[in-house]
Amino acid sequence: MKRNAKTCSRDRRAAGCLLAVAILADVPTAAMAQQFSAELVARKDETTTSLGTLRVSQQKARIEARALPDGFFLIDTAKPAAYFVRPAAGVFMDARQSSPLTRMFVPVDPSDPCRQWQAIAQLSAPVDLATWHCQRDGAEALAGRDTDVYRITAPSGSGFVGWIDRERSFPVQVRTADGTVIAAVHIRDEPQPAQSFEMPAGLRKFDPQVLIRRIQQSDVWVEPPASQ
Repeated sequence: MKRNAKTCSRDRRAAGCLLAVAILADVPTAAMAQQFSAELVARKDETTTSLGTLRVSQQKARIEARALPDGFFLIDTAKPAAYFVRPAAGVFMDARQSSPLTRMFVPVDPSDPCRQWQAIAQLSAPVDLATWHCQRDGAEALAGRDTDVYRITAPSGSGFVGWIDRERSFPVQVRTADGTVIAAVHIRDEPQPAQSFEMPAGLRKFDPQVLIRRIQQSDVWVEPPASQ
C-alpha cells in the first residue's frame, strides 16, 4: 500500500514512518555529515609545523594557509575550480600552483577519488595522462577511523599518497614525495557557515599573465639572453 505524509500522521509508529519516508526520498544523510573543520600540520624529521586551517562542506573546501596570510583558497570539485581570494585587495585569481595543498586536500568521491584529484591537478597545470597515475593502495585505520589509501604518481615530484576518510569523503592525511606527512588534526564534525565557501561580493578577477604581458611591452622589460 502506498503511504504518504497524511497516512504517516495517523500511524502510531510515526517515527518509523518518517524514517521510511526519508529513505524513500533518498535523503543524502552521508553528504550532509561531510561538514567539518580542522587544522593542517606538516611533520618531517620529528618536527611539526602548523600550515593553516581547513573547512569542508560537501564538495567545497576552504584553506587558510599561514604562508599566505592575506587571503584564502576556495576549492569546488563540482565545477571544478580553485581560487586564491584576497578580500582586502579586492581581487581573486586562479590558484594554479600557488600552493600544493589545493591539489591534495580536496573533497572526493570515496569510490572514485582519482577523478577529483585529476581534475584539480589539471587546473594548476596540464596533466599528461601518460605520466600521471592514481590507484588504490590498500586500506588502513587512521586515528581510529577507516581510510582508503591511494597513491598518485606524477612528474616533477608532485606525486603523493593520500588517506581518505570514507565517511568524511576527504583525504585526512597525505605523504608527499619528499616524505613530509601533512595531516588534518583536531577535526570537528560540525555545520560550517555557508558564507565561508562563497566568493565575497565586489571582487574582480586578477590574471597575473596580463600583468606580465604589460611589463613585457613596457620600456622596463629586458629580454633574457638566449640559451646557448
